[in-house]
Amino acid sequence: MAIRMSARDLELGEERVVRVNRTAAVVKGGRRFGFSAVVIVGDRRGTIGLGQGKAREVPNSIEKAARDAKKNLYRYPLRGDTIPHLVIGKYRSSRVILRPAAPGTGIKAGATVRAVVEELGIRNILTKAMGSRNPVNLVKATLNGLEQLRSKEEIFTLRGLPVLADRDRPKLEPTGLDKEERARKQKDARRGGKPERGGRGGRGRRGRGEEEGGANDGPETADAGETGAADAGETR
Repeated sequence: MAIRMSARDLELGEERVVRVNRTAAVVKGGRRFGFSAVVIVGDRRGTIGLGQGKAREVPNSIEKAARDAKKNLYRYPLRGDTIPHLVIGKYRSSRVILRPAAPGTGIKAGATVRAVVEELGIRNILTKAMGSRNPVNLVKATLNGLEQLRSKEEIFTLRGLPVLADRDRPKLEPTGLDKEERARKQKDARRGGKPERGGRGGRGRRGRGEEEGGANDGPETADAGETGAADAGETR
């Protein structure tokens, strides 16, 4: 969740110009030009602001936009040098997908989205822009996605759960199992996750050996019976 910040409490870097657009108005004496600038300002520690300004000259428009950006600073939750989870930002006809990345990935983004995430302090992220590629729309779509970010503490608090570290979190037992099956799975887990030996249908080697032995006992029993019958005939 974004938190509004004051420029007095932050050490902001230099403003970054995203785009300068020129407009022209046709008047009686000719054309009258104007310039509109889009500027972002951040501290590279999770805080960023967007500003827009218009003037008859480029430097004045950039100065107005920088002042406007410093009035609209927001802090967004980050997870190290990336974002906590995947979000999709939307503004008008622009869509921006922001996906967390592993360390060493870098910033995979276009010029507009790259400017925003760099000023925010992100070093590893995967992005994809869809729809309109207007720089102003892309910047606002990116900020809309950042507003959807939630930290682990916020999620646990909303669910009424205690905030624990990953290693201290209790392990959840599988649901839908009876006590005997649950105890058997726990026993298999203690033995290294290897279930009891056995072939298809739950028959182990011992079972197959007994079946083979039983099959072999048939002919031997028959031979023994024939031999006994022959001996009895000789005796008679």
